[in-house]
Amino acid sequence: MQKQNDAAGISFSRRQFFKTTGALVVSVSMPWAAASAFAQAAAAAGSAGKPALTPDQLDSWVAILPNGDVEAYFGKVDLGQGLEVAIAQIVAEELDVPVDRVEVVMGDSATSCNQGGASSALGIQAGAKPLRNASAEARRLLLEMASKRLDTPVERLTVADGVVSVAGNPAKRVSYADLIGGKYFHSQVEWNKKIGNPLEITAKAKPKSPAEYKVVGQPIPRRDVEWAVFGADPKASGEKSFVTDVSLPNMLHARVIRTPRAGCVPVKVDEASIAGIRGARVIREKNFLAVVAEREWDAVKAAQMLKVDWSEAKKPFPTMDKLHDHIRNAPVVKREDEVKRGDVPAAFKNAAKIVEAEFMWPFQSHASMGPACAVADVKADSAVVWTGTQKPHYARDGVAALLGMPAEKVRAIWVKGPGSYGRNDAGDAVLEAAYLSKLTGRPVRLQGMRVNGTAWDPKAPASVHRCRAALDASGKVIGYDFITKAFSRANIETNESDPSDSLLGMELGLPLKPGAHFGTPLESYGFENKRLGWEVIPPLLDRASPLRTSHMRDPIGPQIQFASEQFIDELALATNEDPVAFRLKYLTAPRDKAVVRAAADRAGWQPRVGPNPDRSGDLLKGRGIAYAQRGGSILAIVSEVEVERKTGRIWGRRFTVAHDCGLIINPQGLRATIEGGLVQALSRSLFEEVQFDENMVTSVDWNTYPILEAKDAPETIDIVLLNHPKAPPTGAGEATCRIVAASVANAFFDATGVRLRQAPMTPQRVLAALKA
Repeated sequence: MQKQNDAAGISFSRRQFFKTTGALVVSVSMPWAAASAFAQAAAAAGSAGKPALTPDQLDSWVAILPNGDVEAYFGKVDLGQGLEVAIAQIVAEELDVPVDRVEVVMGDSATSCNQGGASSALGIQAGAKPLRNASAEARRLLLEMASKRLDTPVERLTVADGVVSVAGNPAKRVSYADLIGGKYFHSQVEWNKKIGNPLEITAKAKPKSPAEYKVVGQPIPRRDVEWAVFGADPKASGEKSFVTDVSLPNMLHARVIRTPRAGCVPVKVDEASIAGIRGARVIREKNFLAVVAEREWDAVKAAQMLKVDWSEAKKPFPTMDKLHDHIRNAPVVKREDEVKRGDVPAAFKNAAKIVEAEFMWPFQSHASMGPACAVADVKADSAVVWTGTQKPHYARDGVAALLGMPAEKVRAIWVKGPGSYGRNDAGDAVLEAAYLSKLTGRPVRLQGMRVNGTAWDPKAPASVHRCRAALDASGKVIGYDFITKAFSRANIETNESDPSDSLLGMELGLPLKPGAHFGTPLESYGFENKRLGWEVIPPLLDRASPLRTSHMRDPIGPQIQFASEQFIDELALATNEDPVAFRLKYLTAPRDKAVVRAAADRAGWQPRVGPNPDRSGDLLKGRGIAYAQRGGSILAIVSEVEVERKTGRIWGRRFTVAHDCGLIINPQGLRATIEGGLVQALSRSLFEEVQFDENMVTSVDWNTYPILEAKDAPETIDIVLLNHPKAPPTGAGEATCRIVAASVANAFFDATGVRLRQAPMTPQRVLAALKA
């Protein structure tokens, strides 16, 4: 973590490298950085000043500390998937150092380049590339230094545990610490001039081949379990490590006041209504309204007691039971056919049989375990923010734009928060904290209440999916048509770099820039005439809507595959084929076929056409399969469920997952990631649905937005990992999520002979379907 920063008066710890003498990294010329400490360390180590923090500098990626430990600077963050350990393994592999001597410094805009933050399961697939290349280049340079020091050609040198020695003469040796500990490399690398996920660097050094790996591929345990359980970082001597724990001298506490009816704005604010709360005051700027106080509980009371007259409600939303009718009938603002192969209209015109189905998905909330919190300290010409957002570099950019400050004058520090998979309420909190700090002239800690984390976070979009297939007289699929109609996958941008996309920006009247995008199923079914497309409709409310949409874990994947993979099962039934056999018949990619076979084989799949013939009794049992691709990863899941006929409860008892993400960096971390994604997706499949009426979102707590509880968790998750060492590693953080709902729905059909085409598959919907 971070050590004391006297320049900013911050009672918060700095990273471990400050604990060694002559710490070398992060000599950033900003008001809050301990520049004198860095200067002293650099002088003690005999090093010139640190190069600029830009991607084309090797020192922006890796450093050797005076004691020989290694620091790697990662422009992404680990949200609980074990990414930090996997990155440490990659760095350790290329540098030939023990993995426990590598610390990954994440998510601080003053220490790392913008690699896009946590995004689209690209932590390994994209984020690891620069660090792999930088570490390989650092090793090359260190070997050149050792060659001169030992007066031996590089070809005769070997490295083990950060020590370079002469082959055949191990006594002739020199350590990385002796070569450069506490000093900078001052070496450039090639940069592709992009930031975010596409950022890449290359150098003279060639990274190791998979055949040489000793650390990559090993099941090394995570290093963050202690803080997750006890709230402390074991490396930081028990120091506080959650964003809610950040505390600054002279800090104010804040709460934002949201309208009780969507689309309304404050007309009159009675500041006298909170006069009895010591130190509490109102902050109002256009339609943005907040209270601040010296103590947090006073801010909470002031938010509850403040009397506000709101403008007249206009009922911007349909009733919940009319949501999908609204989607069907709404005008289309954008359409795109992402896959167009053959002549689909002709195939349907000549079909011997047409199979059709429609599927529906609700709005869903991130429902993080706690509402967002952020701390900001804005000065006249600089600012620091502490945030749990998954994209801290973009938070820096958004704060800079909001404050009218150069980005280099703003520092965003990622601190562990209540969780985030996509854009939740953390992005709004950090901008609002910074704005309030600017208006009050003091540091501000802003935290939401439960309602803010459920009713007011950006939502995953509701959708309707229309599926059609044309069969010839022999039962062959000769035409396939899949069209989604939905709210945009990201009506607001997926990061907070533009204040216009925040609730604050909308309340201040900043220009709107709504996005209109969706997506299609990712699979390799080789139907000769095939169209996959989508249509996006306008948002229900243009500005400051509690139903605005943005990315949530595996954006739009679960709803699309919920429809497409159920429909594949329907086609198998229509053509009198087993669901596994049908998939294998039409899949064209060999690795896709291998994944489906692996899941079916491990699950003990017995071929059968149609649902389970034994559908008697009160407890019904079924199995179902679903498959998909995502970002280069391929997976299949066999679900085994039990359905209680009397209560409508679905229990996903056993899941078999076959997972192919290319080269596996850490199988232990990968298994945990798959398990976590599956359980969260099961919650979304069976329970999660944002409730609302014509005026407002009514999901405000865990009673009105229920999630999966321990009693509903699977009994068994069996995972088959298909490792491809010669293939590049691809993502695992989101892939599993996309087919859980479909596999459960297919298993439900197998158990009952009834289709559930609307998610979530709640007991109420189950009972209605069984009675229909």
